[in-house]
Amino acid sequence: MSDLTHIGPSGASRMVDVGAKPISQRIARASARVRMAEATRRRLAERGLTKGDVLEVARIAGIMAAKRTSELVPLCHPIPLDAVEIEFELIDADQVGISAEARTQARTGVEMEALTAASVAALTIYDMCKAIDRGITIENIQLEAKSGGKSGDFRRSP
Repeated sequence: MSDLTHIGPSGASRMVDVGAKPISQRIARASARVRMAEATRRRLAERGLTKGDVLEVARIAGIMAAKRTSELVPLCHPIPLDAVEIEFELIDADQVGISAEARTQARTGVEMEALTAASVAALTIYDMCKAIDRGITIENIQLEAKSGGKSGDFRRSP
């Protein structure tokens, strides 16, 4: 268990002390996919849902969620975010791809903020479309890349 940084020597949970780490540029990108019926995806793309522009609401929800990550995930440090960007891609006839990027100058990384942003954007799409499509699934929430910090860079292989 010694490689698990959130577990102390006695086995108790702990918030990692990052006070001695240098401040550096940190960037993380995460993704998610939302699968739905073709008719739902078409209405979403045409902005034809009565609740409004689903993707713009999901973008705002993802950004807001990134800013509150430390309130949602136990032991996660509150960090100053320099930027959060959410992009959507209409994939195939039945999928929406979500890409979330978070950036900061801090002592710890922004992986959790990027993952939270992608997750909440996906949940928002589900929430706004569920009235017409109960079969929606959220899939493949994952870290795509990160840079900065002692552990170095990470890029998911295709």
